[in-house]
Amino acid sequence: MSTKAYAASGPKEKLEPFSIERRKPGPKDVKIDILYCGVCHSDIHEARDEWGGTVYPVVPGHEIVGKVSAVGSEVKKFKEGDIVGVGCLVDSCRTCENCKQGLEQYCLPGGTFTYNSMDKKTGGVTYGGYSKDIVVDEDFVLRVTHKDSIEKVAPLLCAGITTYSPLRHWKAGKGSKVGVVGLGGLGHMAVKLASSFGADVTMFSTSPSKEKDAEKLGAHHFILTKDPESVKKAAGSFDFILDTVSAPHDYNMYLNMLKMGGQMVCVGLPPVPAEINMSGLIHARRGLNGSLIGGLPETQEMLDYCAEHNILPEVEMIRMDQINEAYDRVVKGDVKYRFVIDMRTL
Repeated sequence: MSTKAYAASGPKEKLEPFSIERRKPGPKDVKIDILYCGVCHSDIHEARDEWGGTVYPVVPGHEIVGKVSAVGSEVKKFKEGDIVGVGCLVDSCRTCENCKQGLEQYCLPGGTFTYNSMDKKTGGVTYGGYSKDIVVDEDFVLRVTHKDSIEKVAPLLCAGITTYSPLRHWKAGKGSKVGVVGLGGLGHMAVKLASSFGADVTMFSTSPSKEKDAEKLGAHHFILTKDPESVKKAAGSFDFILDTVSAPHDYNMYLNMLKMGGQMVCVGLPPVPAEINMSGLIHARRGLNGSLIGGLPETQEMLDYCAEHNILPEVEMIRMDQINEAYDRVVKGDVKYRFVIDMRTL
């Protein structure tokens, strides 16, 4: 099935209108008419081949909200008209030890990502949400339980679960002091979620202008990391730090802010290796960890939690033909805090 999309044809090329082929829905497939798609910094990295391995033409987009327009004969979870979501994964092996635990994001043979991934069902490459529609196995489709403002839900499918998963895994909540590094698409969701869980939340930023926004989002404290005295006072005081920054920066400064046994988790992916002073870990039994998105069960849990507690990202809506300008603005940090494309404009 031919469908309209926007694609990049090379690492230095702008995204432009493009036609792609979608598979016809099989017995367990759900066809979704895409209503909204979030813009993730990962989309930019992939479109510009900044991580290497991009297959062109590439159609980005893995924060997808839409309406079910058709279902296969064996589909039991969804029906036509349902509002649903699709995140970063559209398939996995389903049989490895990680998949069996609902941790499909860590599929040992490798999951099938929503775009720029080998598609086992067609033998081609997956295309993402910058398109009119998508066909996905029902096991990788999520129910959107928000009643209102569904145009804001899309970023939960990546920014939301990327921060929800480590906060839950390391049990950040009442009685814990949580620090969040970076107030962007991921960081603003981390502040909202950690605050909702009952944690005492501190925002770390290099920009003093972010203090008021951090407070509005739910942060209780703000530390300007360019101020040596503020950094010094914070040494050894945090139970958990979530680092959302994708640019090169000094991890050791934040590790030294952890209490004995404290944990720092990185969800940003800088393009160059980091230098870690091991004494900062060894002398206080601290941990430095990484975390990806979440599996399908946890992502549904996150969507339901956010619906119940009325938690939504802060978004700026754009038309599809504004995507190249939006990419430039994301790189400059000029968005509060996530772009969402109204796919009806495609």
